[in-house]
Amino acid sequence: MIVKRPNRRARLFDIEFDQIDSTEVVTFLINACSLPSFTYVVTPNVDHLVRLHSRDPDPVLWQAYRTASLCLCDSRILQMLARSLGISLCLVPGSDLTLEYLDDDRSKPISLAVIGGDLDLIKKLNARYPTHHWHHHLPPMGVRWNRRAQKAIIRFVEERAAEVYFFAIGSPQSELLCAEIFRRGKASGVAICVGASLEFLVGAKKRAPRWVQKMAFEWLYRLLSEPTRLWRRYLIEGPSILRIWWQYRTNTSRAPVEFDSNSPGTG
Repeated sequence: MIVKRPNRRARLFDIEFDQIDSTEVVTFLINACSLPSFTYVVTPNVDHLVRLHSRDPDPVLWQAYRTASLCLCDSRILQMLARSLGISLCLVPGSDLTLEYLDDDRSKPISLAVIGGDLDLIKKLNARYPTHHWHHHLPPMGVRWNRRAQKAIIRFVEERAAEVYFFAIGSPQSELLCAEIFRRGKASGVAICVGASLEFLVGAKKRAPRWVQKMAFEWLYRLLSEPTRLWRRYLIEGPSILRIWWQYRTNTSRAPVEFDSNSPGTG
């Protein structure tokens, strides 16, 4: 079986987002998890884009997003900024996608692995989805700067042979490791960079009410819920997205456009 990346994409801030809805993504994941090769899905939000457009950009990190099997918009803020630039960007929040995938009858029973989280998280996932077979790898903190921990994760994925891997170790280490595993070509299955999605799913963290999400204030709800951990992300780093947006808005030669990957010159 060959699982192709969807043809319809949109370029925003130099990232190409796949223009598909969550139902199509779930179908993609169900098909991809049975492939002999490794694929992975990234879900960029404002935090990711700000990091990519830092004053000292990391070409390896850029490549991690560009070689992903699917790149999905995880942010209503990005969706709003895209709209102001003339793009209707499909929104597929990672937390919604995780729930929709695990609750889909076509995904059962299946072997899944979680990289990150804790034993209580795995216990709750087992209780909620008892027909799945859950595996767990708990790396130490600071994975991005710990090469030994990175190698242990790579070895776990290559030797575990699960069908689906949930990378819950945060960004950018999740995306960087998935890209490296993909380049090595020794693993199989599909990986999803999920952030805090599993914690929301089992109630370890409380997600913003739906009406707050629709108003694009989920970031504020999370800030108020975890101010010590998230204040810098949302109050210091996050607003830089407005500078990035303004640069693109005032530079028409870099204005984002929707395109079909089968068209000449789109790659």
